[in-house]
Amino acid sequence: MAARKIAISVPENVMRQVDRAAKRRRMTRSGFISRVLARVAGAQTDAEISRKVDELFSDPELAREQVETARAFRRSAPTAGAGW
Repeated sequence: MAARKIAISVPENVMRQVDRAAKRRRMTRSGFISRVLARVAGAQTDAEISRKVDELFSDPELAREQVETARAFRRSAPTAGAGW
């Protein structure tokens, strides 16, 4: 299958998660991202998109990483005097 190169901006923390997930699956970063995009893009309806995204995130290891990332963000956020 022919491939096309693209350039996108992705937050550092997301790239770390992508790299860990790809490594665990013994995939390249490009291969992992392509697989995720193909699954989501192949969905025909919003409900199907939600179901496919939910399916991807039902991976226990990925869910664990998401919880760890959320906790890290919470720990790094200022708590006192941080009013908007």
